[in-house]
Amino acid sequence: MKHAMFKKHRLSVIAISLLAVFASAAVQARKDDMDVGRLTNTLNQLAADPNLGTYAQADQALARDAISQLAQASSHDRPHALYIAQRRVDQAKAEAQLQASQRQLNQADQENAQLQLERSRIDATAAQQQLDIQRMQYQLAQQETQRLQAQGQAAADQAAQAQAEAAQARKLAAAQSKVAAAARRQAELAAKAAKALRAQMQDQPSGGGK
Repeated sequence: MKHAMFKKHRLSVIAISLLAVFASAAVQARKDDMDVGRLTNTLNQLAADPNLGTYAQADQALARDAISQLAQASSHDRPHALYIAQRRVDQAKAEAQLQASQRQLNQADQENAQLQLERSRIDATAAQQQLDIQRMQYQLAQQETQRLQAQGQAAADQAAQAQAEAAQARKLAAAQSKVAAAARRQAELAAKAAKALRAQMQDQPSGGGK
């Protein structure tokens, strides 16, 4: 009777131990499932991110493969598989962020280069416009100089013509003065001759007196 009770007690202990092992295994399995689900969810969120999902595709693929290996790993290999899967997921996320940052930086560099190019074009256009304005001002100055020179030449010609006319007038006046002087002398001579003739005629005796 005592032996039967001991055997029954032993079976109960074994059953409880087995239940504990199964419960521990179930807890471990649930934990495994939670790790796999957590890493899978993190990776899915990364893939669905509109800003990061298109980057680090190779790293995301390696992370998914590591999660798959974690799900299939034995209890002995699981810690290492969990470590690898966690590092792969972290690496995929970090690489995606790095590539996105590099893309933004490259885009900013391109935009800056485009702005610099546009600024250079604007500066070149402004310089060309300034050059055109200066060329126009130079042409206007040349035209004004030519106009003033033409006016000066016309004034010089008019002055020369006035001087020539004045000289001609002086010559004409001198000639007229000479003619007038000659005419006065001739008139004086004629008057003297007439006077002498009248005197001579008065000195002669008249014919009736004889």
